[in-house]
Amino acid sequence: MITAAQLRAARALLDIDQKTMAEMAGVSLPTIQRMEASQGNVRGIVDSLMKVIEALNRAGIELLGEHTHSNGCGRGVRFRHAEAPLGRLN
Repeated sequence: MITAAQLRAARALLDIDQKTMAEMAGVSLPTIQRMEASQGNVRGIVDSLMKVIEALNRAGIELLGEHTHSNGCGRGVRFRHAEAPLGRLN
């Protein structure tokens, strides 16, 4: 699974806008907009979700799930604590 926050963070790491993400994944711009507006895990058609994840993988983004260790190198994004409140830095 991918969360809306992960999708936004992945785009930020790639320095691309929603339109470019849609083009990379072969989905519509409204699809990306809906995915990023989701609460928690991205909701949508599984085929579209897989296209987005595959596009991120091709671009070098590694999606990390909760309690998942990364064997890769490079930059990444994750909360330090499982449930960090929005707007609060620890």
